[in-house]
This record gives sequence, structure tokens and C-alpha cells, in this order.
Amino acid sequence: MKKSIDEYKEKFLEHLKNYKGYSDLTIKTYKEALDEALGIIEVVEEKDHLLFNLMPYRIHISSLQSKTISKKLSAIRSFSEYLGELQIKVTLKADESVKVAKTLPKPIAHKHIIEALQQADLHEKTIITILYTMGLRISELANLKLEDISDQWIRVIGKGNKQRDIPIIESTKKILEEYLRDFSPKKFLFEKNGEKLSENSLRYIINKVFARISLKVTPHQLRHSYATSLLNGGAPIVDVSELLGHSSMATTQIYTKLGSALKKQNYDKAHPLCGVSS
Repeated sequence: MKKSIDEYKEKFLEHLKNYKGYSDLTIKTYKEALDEALGIIEVVEEKDHLLFNLMPYRIHISSLQSKTISKKLSAIRSFSEYLGELQIKVTLKADESVKVAKTLPKPIAHKHIIEALQQADLHEKTIITILYTMGLRISELANLKLEDISDQWIRVIGKGNKQRDIPIIESTKKILEEYLRDFSPKKFLFEKNGEKLSENSLRYIINKVFARISLKVTPHQLRHSYATSLLNGGAPIVDVSELLGHSSMATTQIYTKLGSALKKQNYDKAHPLCGVSS
């Protein structure tokens, strides 16, 4: 290898900050996890790839809670995926998943999204509006072609090449029309120099827009916001599941739990007897 693993690790941490917009605390967590792991993992340089044998490390952290183990292993997987993007093939040995309980997603309040949109230019506004009003994954947004957009619908190719059609609401349609008129993309909706914008570039734009109102927001949080808004507005869960492209309705049901949790929080704040001791 031209560089040492430690050098690539530092480049990876820079990548998390500059392109993915991770917070300093999250980057510190990644650094600590990788510093620990790379001191214990057996790294073998094979002919055409690197082998990361995780077994010594898994034994080392085996006494920790499953959620902590999962987070530490996730940092290694993310690092190996980054190396893959640099054309350095990495094989992970002893990389079995650790099952952890699902946590509720954290949507962004509608008022914060509107506040961010008010400070966004047309390009930024179009990206955020589509994510918020259509619930796309960032990979789906990056691959969205002009031919997939009709007057009333967009056609999305999701996970497993599953196809779904999502309606375009009137406000989004107007922004799209203005964007297409001003930017004149050729093939993909979001392009630069004739090539589609990468997922990392889109993430960076979203992070930059919300940083103006002192928030750190991921594309997936906008997808959560879309789903939660629909369910709280009374949309049938089967329809929301289809719009999100979920393979199982059980995944969509996470959002119904979130809706109940938010209603409970709002009730606790609103009722005059809440917080009053007997």
C-alpha cells in the first residue's frame, strides 16, 4: 500500500467531517473506535485485497453491551467501505452482525425545515424539498433522471431495483419547474460538469444549508420527517410503506411508534395538570 492504514484513517476522518458533515463528537467517537480496533485487528495484505480479521477485536470487546459492540463494528465497516471507494478492496473476516434493539428515528420539525428553505438558493431548495416531500433515500435522489419525472409523478428505482411512483405535490412541482428552467440538466436531475452529483456532494449541500440555522441534519432525517408527517396526518400505513419503498411494513411501523411518542410529549407539555404533584 502507498500509504499506511493510519494515514488512510486520518483521511477517512477528514472525509466524515468535510463531506458527510458529521459533528466533532461523532468524529471523535469514530476515531476512538478505529484507534482501538486497528491496534487489535489482524491486518493481512493479500495479493489483491486487504484482509481485516476482526476476531481478536471481537473477543476483546465481547463483554460490552450489544449496542456498543455494534457501533464499534460499524465504524470499521464504514472505514472499509471508504477504502473501497479509493479502490482498495477490503475483506472483513468474522464480521457477523450484532442484533440491537431498533431506536426511534429523529425527524426534523417542519418549522426548522421551512426556516432552512428560506435561506437556501434554488439548487439547495430543490434538493431539500424533494427529500422532504417525497421521502427519497439519498442514493435514489443522486440517481434520479429527467426521464423519471412526469407532470404528476416521479418514478424511483429503490433497493433491490424495486420501482415505485411518488406523487409530486403542487409546491414541489413549481420549484422543480423553476429549477429545470434555470439549470437545464441534461440527464440526471442534479449534475455537475455533465456527471450526476455524488451522494457525498448532496449530503454536503444539505449539511451546509441547515448549518445556517445551527442544525446538523442528515438526508435520512428528512426521509423520517416525510414519513412521520404523513402518518401523523392520517395517511394509511400501507400507503406510506409503499411510498417509502419498504420491503416490510414492520419497518414503517417504527414511525407510528415515533408519532405516539411525540403525541405523549406534546400532551405532557400542554395539559395544565402535567408536572403538578398531588
